[in-house]
Amino acid sequence: MKRLLSIILLSTVSNAAATKEIKLNGLTQISEKLAFERINSNKDDLNQVIKNFYKMGYFTNIDIVDENDTININFTEKPFIVNIEMEGYKTREEDLKELYKTMKIKKGSMFTEQRVQQAKAILLSELKKEGYINSVVEMEETLVNPQSMALKFMVNKGAEVVIKKINYTGAKELGKEQFVENTANKEEDTISWWFGHSDGVMQFSQLEYDHHRIKDIYLQNGFLDARVDAAFSKIDFNTNTAEIDFSIQEGPKYKVNNIIIYTDESIVPLDELTEGLREQKDKTFNIGLLRKDVEFLKTKIANKGYAFADVNYDIRKNKENQTADIIFNITPGEKVYINDVIIAGNTRTLDRVIRRNCYLAPKDLFNLTDFEDSRGALNRTGFFQTVDIKQKRVSNNLMDLVIEVAEAPTGNLVLGGGYGSYDGWMINASVNDKNIFGSGLDLGFSLDHSSKKDTAKISLNNPALNDGIYSGSFSVYKDTSIVTASVGSTTGDQQTDTLGGSLGVGRSIGRHTRVGTVYAIEKSDVTYDLNTTLNKIFTTSSITPYISFNNTDSFYTPRKGISANASLKYAGVGGDAHYLLNTNSLKYFYGFNDLLDFDMIFRYKTTLKILQDLGQIPDGTTFYLGGPTSVRGYQSYAFQPDDNANPYTKYLTNTAELSFPLIPKANMRWGLFYDYGMIGENSFNEIKKSGYGGLVEWQSPVGPLQFIFSRAINPTSTDKTSNFEFSLGTAF
Repeated sequence: MKRLLSIILLSTVSNAAATKEIKLNGLTQISEKLAFERINSNKDDLNQVIKNFYKMGYFTNIDIVDENDTININFTEKPFIVNIEMEGYKTREEDLKELYKTMKIKKGSMFTEQRVQQAKAILLSELKKEGYINSVVEMEETLVNPQSMALKFMVNKGAEVVIKKINYTGAKELGKEQFVENTANKEEDTISWWFGHSDGVMQFSQLEYDHHRIKDIYLQNGFLDARVDAAFSKIDFNTNTAEIDFSIQEGPKYKVNNIIIYTDESIVPLDELTEGLREQKDKTFNIGLLRKDVEFLKTKIANKGYAFADVNYDIRKNKENQTADIIFNITPGEKVYINDVIIAGNTRTLDRVIRRNCYLAPKDLFNLTDFEDSRGALNRTGFFQTVDIKQKRVSNNLMDLVIEVAEAPTGNLVLGGGYGSYDGWMINASVNDKNIFGSGLDLGFSLDHSSKKDTAKISLNNPALNDGIYSGSFSVYKDTSIVTASVGSTTGDQQTDTLGGSLGVGRSIGRHTRVGTVYAIEKSDVTYDLNTTLNKIFTTSSITPYISFNNTDSFYTPRKGISANASLKYAGVGGDAHYLLNTNSLKYFYGFNDLLDFDMIFRYKTTLKILQDLGQIPDGTTFYLGGPTSVRGYQSYAFQPDDNANPYTKYLTNTAELSFPLIPKANMRWGLFYDYGMIGENSFNEIKKSGYGGLVEWQSPVGPLQFIFSRAINPTSTDKTSNFEFSLGTAF
């Protein structure tokens, strides 16, 4: 309901001073309170009032109607933008959102020609940054109704400029190859379409930074006086090709003469600081190592509680001797304590589950290593897609830690199926949640069926009993497996039906290591379809102590760190089976993002197993080679003993992979791999096999899914090879 206000207004409309009632109509962009304030400020000059309203930029027309004792001011507002379309450029919704944000235009904002022209200019600028010159952007403005406007940007992208040649004038000590690896703009390669080759498209937005990148390469190689001028580009608009010139003055190469650190030695002894420095006396100066040294010194000081310490450095050159002194000046400031730990984004996971993985609590002295370890521990839980821990300064000696998480889907109900190269048709049903009710407990129930295997299992794992250092696990399972076995010169099926259960307890030692033991008891019924006299029933009672280490940075896609495990299973705690099984595995991850500014990951893993007979090794207890978990390019279980009385007791596999992003938002990657494996009865190298290929992996809602395209290397005519397999539930 419109608010009425009586004011004294000297109006040329009424030609007399009188008490008038003013009514405002059509206002939505500003409040009536603000409008009346503007009227009151110029109540003696109605014309000035109207001018002031027009200056606000919200209105296309303002009418004044004097009706007896009421003055009606009727506002016609400019329309709102109700829809934005883009034609000929960017199609993904996420990309368009970012583009409109850059263009400073959005649905719901008021339409003005100035705003639209500004958006058009920014769009043309973005096209040029991507290498499209002479682009044309046309606008289509549709008035949906008097208050609504729809916009359509129609883009005709200009031709891309291709760099045919880059000249590094004055470069003598360093080669072109070093520059190409680190600059954004590169020459067009002869086979530009081939993987890893450059298409030569000019990136205008990066051109102004490339000379800084070249200079940084010189600084990494000791050329402290190096000068690199900004790029000079010559563009031929007839052919849309370009030639770029960098003018370089190298100067001499410097060595480190001395390293001096000014610090308070009562905080960290000077020897402890100097021993960890990357820069070394009499070695070539390297600005990259110097930056790492700054971070190292900050970490050492911050680990003593000085979170806001400043580490500055100065480089003093001696041009005559071509040496440089590096002087570090450390200002520690005050010790910083944790004021509060604030958790955000966890709609499901309990706060206590997050806090037990954070190594800093209120009133603790800040420690940078604790801070980084907390991030890693939270990522390794697998409960979150992203984890961000921010330092919020409260005062000179207090800070808040703000833990912001985005939760990952940890629970699933799955009913599915598929076809595997070895198992044939598969059906699986499972209910699993590794963070049930947000408690951190891992509860699962699964049923799997294929032509080779049937499994039913229920398990419960608590990684932190009472949120402490102890863990506990429990499982019950029933398993039926069928493998091809040899009886004399004839092959047939060996079926093993197993009913078992396990109970485990563990304890963390430090932040990355866990020790524990698992007791398991199984009853197995082994039958042979070719010779029933070999049928037998036996029990296996075993205890398995283990030790594990994991300092990787992520549960789903690690980019750094090591995961290692070692266990020794002793079967002979009662029961029929008597043997030792030693299993060792190691995984190593290294991400190249910091080095190459590209999310490539190197992965390596190796597994070593040794089986030792202590009196009775049950039939079927042997090692197999081949398949997604050992050597790809061969079928699962392609290599197995000819006779179960002589099991393979030695097993070794190695895998190296390079993983690349495919569709990051969908958690999809692709990779290249090489596998090498050995297996034997008396020695490891009785059978040696290798394979290579590519894969596509997806962290799907039902678990890790891999599509594997592989080739065996030098297989024999009798080897069971496989060119395609898929794997569900098995990560690297």
